[in-house]
Amino acid sequence: MGLLNSKESKTKQARILMLGLDSAGKSTLLYKLKFSNSEFLTASTVGFNVEMLECNKSVALTVWDVGGQYKMRQLWPYYFQDTDGLVFVVDSADKERMEDSRKEFERMLKHECLKGIPVVLMANKQDLTDAMSAEEITKRFHMKRCCPDRDWYVQPCCAKTGEGLTAATKIIISYVKKKISSKDEASQSDIQENRL
Repeated sequence: MGLLNSKESKTKQARILMLGLDSAGKSTLLYKLKFSNSEFLTASTVGFNVEMLECNKSVALTVWDVGGQYKMRQLWPYYFQDTDGLVFVVDSADKERMEDSRKEFERMLKHECLKGIPVVLMANKQDLTDAMSAEEITKRFHMKRCCPDRDWYVQPCCAKTGEGLTAATKIIISYVKKKISSKDEASQSDIQENRL
């Protein structure tokens, strides 16, 4: 029993919330991360999908992929609590709904539970010829203005091919480790203060 507990304590559990408008590619992205070499079809998520990703010996990610239909977006705040990292997926080729996506992103970042939470914005569907670049999306989403209090990164990717997903995962892990370490330090400080 002691060995099992000591092994578990070394691996940090991180809760990642994956959001974005419907049809942005969230579920495809999640399952490409989970089953990298498999071919699969996904349908529009009604509700949510949850998958555990064992990334390395120090961090395991529990990823919550929540549906992005209009009615589901009203429920997003119920998933915000205890989030260690946020992945926001954007359909880079859906220029008609880019403004809706940006507004949802900004509205979500203002929520108290997500203050300071690191963000990786996935500029998905880069394989399409009319896709906006990661740089264009960074400017369109006003990332520097919206995220001054947190770590953030915009990663170009293609969920179907897996391009950009390894880099995004490394970034998410580094941000989450940093966030968890600062939480651990804060709780250690609280314990020390309570002892005094």
